[in-house]
Amino acid sequence: MIKISRMPLGPMATNAYIIHENKQALVVDPGGDFDKLQSYLKERELDVVAILLTHAHFDHIGAVDELREAYEAPVYLHEAEAEWLMDPAQNGSALFPVGEVKAKPADYTLEPGQMKIGPFTFEARHTPGHSPGSMSFVFRNQRFTIAGDTLFQRGMGRTDLPGGDREQLEESIREQLFSLRNDMRIYPGHGLATTIEEEKQENPFFN
Repeated sequence: MIKISRMPLGPMATNAYIIHENKQALVVDPGGDFDKLQSYLKERELDVVAILLTHAHFDHIGAVDELREAYEAPVYLHEAEAEWLMDPAQNGSALFPVGEVKAKPADYTLEPGQMKIGPFTFEARHTPGHSPGSMSFVFRNQRFTIAGDTLFQRGMGRTDLPGGDREQLEESIREQLFSLRNDMRIYPGHGLATTIEEEKQENPFFN
């Protein structure tokens, strides 16, 4: 049975997610605090088979290289942000007092569609607006979606950083996320989980 754990990491308490089954794990958005993350993985004897990035802003990538090297795990990222990992100006770390954040290039390009990595089968959906390469990962059978900084509990992602687009973000939420079943659980990049039904009814940006 697939389990998911939320772990706020890094300078912005960005939610990393560990999705695991049969001692294998996917890690989504390892934003920092590698020691804390590794301790969790070691305690449960989990082997990381892949690192998925919803997007490449600095607060989502701080522990990418340490995790990749420790587990020899490939990194997946949308091609629109392929250069952001290495560029503090594009990943936003140059805009905040956090020091330059850099990571090596991703190993594989994320594209919309069905994916299978190890024992995990899910759908990758392109949900741009917060950033041009933002992706959401839909685990339909388990009824949860990791939405990065696209949709939050009673909120949505900021669009004032480079590559942000408010209209595009609203379109992504309406077409790619609100089209999911109402009881789909949404795990955002920051804060607590919500559901599609709750956000359709109570999100002030859509009411």
